[in-house]
Amino acid sequence: MSGAVGGEARGGDPGARWRPWGLLALGLLSASSVLAASPAAGAMSRDEKRRLGSQVLEMFNHAYSNYMEHAYPADELMPLTCRGRVRGQEPSRGDVDDALGKFSLTLIDTLDTLVVLNKNKEFEEAVKKVIKDVNLDNDIVVSVFETNIRVLGGLLGGHSVAIMLKDKGEYMQWYSGELLHMAKELGYKLLPAFNTSSGLPYPRVNLKFGVRNPDARTGTETDTCTACAGTLILEFAALSRFTGASIFEEYARKALDFIWEKRQRSSNLVGVTINIHTGDWVRKDSGVGAGIDSYYEYLLKAYVLLGDDSFLERFNTHYDAIMRYISQPPLLLDVHIHKPMLNARTWMDSLLAFFPGLQVLKGDIRPAIETHEMLYQVIKKHNFLPEAFTTDFRVHWAQHPLRPEFAESTYFLYKATGDPYYLEVGKTLIENLNKYARVPCGFAAMKDVRTGSHEDRMDSFFLAEMFKYLYLLFADKEDMVFDIEDYIFTTEAHLLPLWLSTTNQTISKKNLTTEYTELDDSNFDWTCPNTQILFPNDPMYAQSIREPLKNVVDKSCPRGIARVEESLGTGPKPPLRARDFMASNPEHLEILKKMGVSLIHLKDGRVQLVQHAIQAASSLDAEDGLRFMQEMIELSSQQQKEQQLPPRAVQIVSHPFFGRVVLTAGPAQFGTDLSKHKAGTRGFVATVKPYNGCSEITNPEAVKEKIALMQRGQCMFAEKARNIQKAGAIGGIVIDDNEGSSSDTAPLFQMAGDGKNTDDITIPMLFLFNKEGNIILDAIREYEAVEVLLSDKAKDRATIFKGKMIPNYIIDSNLEMENMEQKFLENDSHKQSSDETLRSQDPSLVSQQPAEDANSATVHLDSLSVDADTDSVSISNQDSYILENHEASIQETDCTKLNNQPQEQTEMETDSDSNVNWDDDDKVQPMESILADWNEDIEAFEMMEKDEL
Repeated sequence: MSGAVGGEARGGDPGARWRPWGLLALGLLSASSVLAASPAAGAMSRDEKRRLGSQVLEMFNHAYSNYMEHAYPADELMPLTCRGRVRGQEPSRGDVDDALGKFSLTLIDTLDTLVVLNKNKEFEEAVKKVIKDVNLDNDIVVSVFETNIRVLGGLLGGHSVAIMLKDKGEYMQWYSGELLHMAKELGYKLLPAFNTSSGLPYPRVNLKFGVRNPDARTGTETDTCTACAGTLILEFAALSRFTGASIFEEYARKALDFIWEKRQRSSNLVGVTINIHTGDWVRKDSGVGAGIDSYYEYLLKAYVLLGDDSFLERFNTHYDAIMRYISQPPLLLDVHIHKPMLNARTWMDSLLAFFPGLQVLKGDIRPAIETHEMLYQVIKKHNFLPEAFTTDFRVHWAQHPLRPEFAESTYFLYKATGDPYYLEVGKTLIENLNKYARVPCGFAAMKDVRTGSHEDRMDSFFLAEMFKYLYLLFADKEDMVFDIEDYIFTTEAHLLPLWLSTTNQTISKKNLTTEYTELDDSNFDWTCPNTQILFPNDPMYAQSIREPLKNVVDKSCPRGIARVEESLGTGPKPPLRARDFMASNPEHLEILKKMGVSLIHLKDGRVQLVQHAIQAASSLDAEDGLRFMQEMIELSSQQQKEQQLPPRAVQIVSHPFFGRVVLTAGPAQFGTDLSKHKAGTRGFVATVKPYNGCSEITNPEAVKEKIALMQRGQCMFAEKARNIQKAGAIGGIVIDDNEGSSSDTAPLFQMAGDGKNTDDITIPMLFLFNKEGNIILDAIREYEAVEVLLSDKAKDRATIFKGKMIPNYIIDSNLEMENMEQKFLENDSHKQSSDETLRSQDPSLVSQQPAEDANSATVHLDSLSVDADTDSVSISNQDSYILENHEASIQETDCTKLNNQPQEQTEMETDSDSNVNWDDDDKVQPMESILADWNEDIEAFEMMEKDEL
């Protein structure tokens, strides 16, 4: 942009230059006032904004007070069991637990949120607790990345607002920089992680023993994610500027410099995972979501905070590549850094929801509006943003850990446009959190957005970020005790003052960018955008961009320009998709030949698909051939999954739960099919005698007309069902006898029959792991009468209590539940969508294997049969194929109807409690092994590129 807020061009006084950008970054100056001057249709009233702001405060109080009452000084609250999560005392969750360091994580992460929400007294008390109770010298291995953004960032954010309040003269008059001293101590404890030849930090460090000490239990890792190494500069530079110790900023800059040097030169993209010793890219896919996201964010924000032009140059270089290759409006799809025209996957992860907000800070408003609207449509379909979803908006990973990135982008878009539409979006987020995530002891993460089941988890970022952004969305300037535009947000939404740009500048601003590439100044915006001209003075501007995307999720998947041309008949014919392939269609066989794919019928009845890239008619046909073969694999996987039953829900509906607690349950292959019985089965629970349910029930009077609870083991599931049905039970729940088992750590399975006809079993049966079952058993011990609802998915409380009087004691301080009885009587039901479970960090899709023939690919498929009536292809035994020498990238710009269901295993129970394994591992090749082979052709392409260079 040619204009700058404040009129500063390149050069000049940094302090004068950075403050205007900071104003743009956090409040976007007058953009909202310009647009708000013309009242838009449906503008939210001031009273409604204040009501919603108050509701956010009440929700925060509910979460924070329950953490302090039930969890502190533990790192996090477990809201379903109302206790603290202490590392080592709960089953390991893998890498997720690396954020926990026995340093009262949630309290530190929440410090500056308290001040943003005008809770200054509570902030003062919290700071005293941190100073008094928190120990940073624990013998524990933690994530360098998470500890930096949450704990170091939390201490620095707390210090920033503490000195601000002290200057105002009412609060914190006793404060003498204690939080900063703790931050400096922690900074020194993180520095051993940087002891590598590259300057990239190890991903983990022992707070007490560092990395290389024999007692450290870490230091053997070779890889780290790009975001892990590239999201340090704000906190480390702020620590240097606050304390005058330049070493922290120097180390963070060195890591950023190394990543920039190792970018792929032809595409200007970076991969997801990098070797910390050699700088080789381990995962060569590139996007704006998990593994890379905050690296881009910190390049732009480092320019804002530190006044170094090289950070802006790098950001603009990367941003140009992102918009050229990754952005396919409204989608953002991962590509390969060496072949950026080829998509690396056909799904997106929820962490990319931050990117529209970053685009607003960049000043690129149109794509920000488009991607945000697409994400909002997904939320409206599933109530929350699934952790990952496909290009046709089906759930890929179904977990939602109450992430704040979408709320963050909503806030920035509202500040940029002043469009009241984004206030309504925020209102939807508030309503969904209260309806589906709120539990008596806080807010629980969603284990599965399909069923509405909960996970015993409330991450610290929920308090650090979600409530901060939601409150700021509805707050007016006079609602704040300080000027938010004097600060910049870190990736964890911690506040760092912009005046740090002129403090303790001990770092030489050597422009390393131009050492690596020649840059054309005309490509870069050297000045801050002028918000008066950045966005048209038209309240309908954002709406005009959103309108074409309004039904994008409910219709078909969005099509790229090429696909639109195809639909109009003006472009090339679309490539053959695996789902449309008919083996008896001569035209289809001709297309396969053109793509370099041969179809061979083997003597054993299998069909072999062989793809030779060099035999394709063109390079584009070769890419279509690779995509076709990947789709054939995905189609076979999908057909197998469609035969599986999805998980079910056990919802506790009695006092004091009232439908707020939902447990994930495994289904049975016999009895009532809850997917066809939409109302579910509701009743009070009763424990049977004998508890294993393997013989005639001796307490039928207690079980009659109730849902029977019994323990797993000693006999077949079907036998248990028959015994409780004979005793008069209306349903049954089998609780795992394996102590500590949980759906958090073990795959669900279907309870199988006994090999006999099970049509005589007419009641619903569900299976709960030990942890979930104990929640019901604990409720019985405390409240005696416990009522549950067995269903295919969690029900809206309006549906559960329709036509019934709601007890006054459940309408407590929850503002969202005011006039609940009237709402319940008016509402019939609330639609919920569904799909599958997740991990919060992507598993590596590619592993190293020696390449053989880099130009060919082979697929062996068991039982690929052609139906003579429908002339269609069906595939079974999805793991019984071998994929050789594939390129790991398939461009996916059209819909692929993949409905990934949760992996479940069918088990039968015998006298020895043994399981029937329906997968013969000796006869089939695991999916991991198949995916590993996809790396070979990538290596070949790399060699080709080196030859070209």
